Amino acid sequence: QVQLVESGGGLVQPGGSLRLSCVSSGFTFSGYALGWFRQVPGKGFEWLYGTRNDGRTFYGETARGRFTGSRDNGKNTLYLQLNDLKPEDTGTYYCAREVDTSYDFWGQGTRVTVSS
Repeated sequence: QVQLVESGGGLVQPGGSLRLSCVSSGFTFSGYALGWFRQVPGKGFEWLYGTRNDGRTFYGETARGRFTGSRDNGKNTLYLQLNDLKPEDTGTYYCAREVDTSYDFWGQGTRVTVSS
């Protein structure tokens, strides 16, 4: 049974940092592409970062420069380091597994709140 479980969200002041984790199980983690998304109030899902099983990485416009994604195949875990957070980064962050250019399994999300 495929599972993706995010953690690491919380309340942080503007300019602060968080490290999100996505622990996966039920499939061969190293063989799949994965991604991070977020949903902020009043907007739809926004793609942030993608990583292929060959090591290639890609960033969305919002993430480029402030967020850094990585994966640890030995720990079946995907990460997203969030730096210089702004109030408009407040939202729910999700990881997902990619199959044939679509995402078939999603985690439950982890909430990030940026506020002073």
